[in-house]
Amino acid sequence: MKKNERVDHLIKEGLSIIQNDEVFSFSTDALLLAHFVRPIKKGRIMDLCSGNGIIPLLLSDKMEVPIEGIEIQPQLVDMARRSVTLNQLAAQIQIHEGDLRTVNQSMLPSQYDVVTCNPPYFRENQSFQHLKEPHRIARHEILCTLDDCIRASRHLLKQGGRLYMVHRADRLVDCLVSMRQGGLEPKAIWQIYSRPDKPTAVTVVIEAVRGGKPDCKVMPPFYIYQNDGHYSEEMKGVYYG
Repeated sequence: MKKNERVDHLIKEGLSIIQNDEVFSFSTDALLLAHFVRPIKKGRIMDLCSGNGIIPLLLSDKMEVPIEGIEIQPQLVDMARRSVTLNQLAAQIQIHEGDLRTVNQSMLPSQYDVVTCNPPYFRENQSFQHLKEPHRIARHEILCTLDDCIRASRHLLKQGGRLYMVHRADRLVDCLVSMRQGGLEPKAIWQIYSRPDKPTAVTVVIEAVRGGKPDCKVMPPFYIYQNDGHYSEEMKGVYYG
């Protein structure tokens, strides 16, 4: 353990993860992204913008296929790799330090069956920005944009491979346009609401297929909380199984 680090527990999966609020801690969005990924029995998975490795860890409990992650911040790569070792998952999970904008140069095309991505949500020119540099990089489009993530996903995915992305609901149109223009056809949208009495979705999870035909389904709404502020039954399932 290093300065300001702690170990948190993923209850449903029975795993542990190293976190540091000064650098990065995962959010509910990461849990929901992993929740909506459909398990595969064979193939390979790549997680873009991998942070401290939360998505690969969660997915390792759902399936036994090889899982990789790409993260550009060295400190987060180090945290992710130590979490992989802590959980004795080095045989299944590999974390790469790298820039997803250059995967077309560093990685062979069409090698992955699933790509997941929890990208920076906020545009670089957005007026409000987090002051701490690691947070700015993780949450603002400073080192990669939405379009960069889509281009990387298309390069990595096999024909018919699936991308799962979580993003802010107010950028849904940006996501759909970028996906279609990038050769990834949106197939399913899960709208995430804070609670039933709040009419506006806060985030969305989108499934897209490389080379898929136009046919997108809007899934039933997912509520994180009940109106009384307690977790919904669906969210309890995400946390506790």
